[in-house]
Amino acid sequence: MSVSQIQVRAGAAEVRLVRWRLLPSSFALAGVTAVLVWTGVAELLRQGRLDIVLRAGWAELAAPVLVTLVVAAGVCERIWPAEPRPVLARGHVQDACYVALHAIVVIPLMTLLSVGPAALIGSHAGWIELHPAQHWPGWLLIPLTVVAMDAANWLAHFADHQLGFLWRFHALHHSQEELSVLTSFRAHPLMHTTGFVLATVPVVALMPGRPIAPVLITIYVCVGTLQHANLRWTFGPAGRVVVSPAYHRLHHAREDQSINLGVVLTIWDVLAGRARFPSRGNAVGRTGLDGRPVPVEQGNAATPGPLLLAEQLIEPFQAPR
Repeated sequence: MSVSQIQVRAGAAEVRLVRWRLLPSSFALAGVTAVLVWTGVAELLRQGRLDIVLRAGWAELAAPVLVTLVVAAGVCERIWPAEPRPVLARGHVQDACYVALHAIVVIPLMTLLSVGPAALIGSHAGWIELHPAQHWPGWLLIPLTVVAMDAANWLAHFADHQLGFLWRFHALHHSQEELSVLTSFRAHPLMHTTGFVLATVPVVALMPGRPIAPVLITIYVCVGTLQHANLRWTFGPAGRVVVSPAYHRLHHAREDQSINLGVVLTIWDVLAGRARFPSRGNAVGRTGLDGRPVPVEQGNAATPGPLLLAEQLIEPFQAPR
C-alpha cells in the first residue's frame, strides 16, 4: 500500500470519527429553529412589518428599565453580595461576552421566535383559539395569558432538565460557577426555542390577534433577570409567589438542579412538589456543574473570552468524548 493510499484511508477514518462525534439531535433542534425563524421572517415580510417588529422586540427585550435593573443589581452585588468576589471575576467577564451575544443575536432571534410559531399554529392549528375569550375584559384576559405563558415556560424548563438533547444546550447556563445578574444572558441561543414554542400556545389560544402590552413583557423579563443576582434576597412573603435570587440560586446548586424550576412564579414548583424555599440564614452553596462537562472560564484561565464562548456554543453539537 502506498503512502498516499494510507493518507487517504487515515483521512476517511478521521472524517468518520468526526461524524460519529456529532450529535444529530442538536442539529435537528437547530434545523427546527431555522424553520421557525424563517417562517417568522416570511410572515413579517408579507405584512411589511419586519423592521417594525424587530425594533419593537429590541425595545421590549433591551428596554432602559432592564438596563437600569442590571446596573442597579450589579451595584447591590458589590454592597450585599451573597458570595464576595472581584468585580472582574472570570465568570463576570465571560457573562459580559454573553450580554454582547444577547444584544446582537439573541434579541432578534427571540423576536422572530415569537412570530414564527404563532404563524404556524394560526395556519395549521387554529382550532386551539378560544373564541369566547376574545370577549373577556382585558383586566382578566391579560393576567391569565401571562400566567399561562409562565406555566408554559416552566414546562419548557422542566423539559430542559429531563430531555438529554435539550439539556445539552441548557447545561451552558448552569455551568456558571460565579453566579451574577449577568448570568441571565449566559444561554445558548438555541435554548430559547422550546420555551417560545410552548409559550406561544396560550397566547394564540387566549389572545389571537391581540398583542400583550410591551411593558408587561419587559417586567416579566426583568423579574427573570434579577433572580440570577449574587444576592441573598428572598423577597420576604412575596418570595412565596415570585422567584427570588435566593430561591433561584438553590436551582443552580451543584447538588440538586431538579428543584425550583420556576421562571417567574413559584406556583408551578409548589404544584409539582419541587419548591424549596430559602431563608436568609441559608449557607451559600456552590453553583455550576460537577465534573465541568461544559468548558468553563474558571478551568480555562488562558483562553480569551470570545474564543471560549465559541467553544461553549459548539459543545452541544459534539458527543462526549
